[in-house]
Amino acid sequence: MTPRTLLALALALTACDGAKPPQAAETPNKTPPAGGEAKTPPPPESAPSPLADPSAVAAIGKPAPDFTLATADGKTVKLSDLRGKTVVLEWFNPECPFVKAAHDAGPLKELAAKTTAASPTVAWLAINSGAPGKQGHGAEVNLAAAKTWSLAHPILLDETGAVGHAYGATNTPHMYIVDAEGALVYRGGLDNAPMGEPDGGTRVALFEDALAAVLAGKPVATADTRAWGCTVKYAK
Repeated sequence: MTPRTLLALALALTACDGAKPPQAAETPNKTPPAGGEAKTPPPPESAPSPLADPSAVAAIGKPAPDFTLATADGKTVKLSDLRGKTVVLEWFNPECPFVKAAHDAGPLKELAAKTTAASPTVAWLAINSGAPGKQGHGAEVNLAAAKTWSLAHPILLDETGAVGHAYGATNTPHMYIVDAEGALVYRGGLDNAPMGEPDGGTRVALFEDALAAVLAGKPVATADTRAWGCTVKYAK
């Protein structure tokens, strides 16, 4: 890569961290009510796991972990309901510079719309595993991004990060393909060109090549590749 591109990558990675929310002010001690000490409320019950099997771990050639997640517009999507279709999972963060570059003028600008229009057997899901308070989190932020980029596919909110961790999602974008039988057949990079400049001088459309092979009923030549982009903004 050229020095100019390396500098752009460094700046983009710095921007990936996003602004950190201000720290809440300390709450002053309150006088306990008469008759005894104030009672500490019980901790809230933990939310049920979005995974059908909370211990599931994604592996190439194995059944993709099933999950149920809410979408940014308040609906619900269950992966196993899409059995019979080829499902694309795109890990997403609308405020990540790499995601912005890919959707503004890069490979993801119209890819989902063109793919699903040409192949009705393809379902495309974006998944945001960012935790509350993190960069790119929140239904309104994601719906605004969908409008800006004319995204017609669902954006799923994985606030606990359970689904992202089960799939081993590390970056945004991070691409996955689940075949019609429900097996994970690709995970990795969109291509070898972060911020538009190919590593090695020639762009390799890793994800698109994999998807074309799956739709043609052929095995994916390179099923596990390196993803580039911002780190997924998990809670921990």
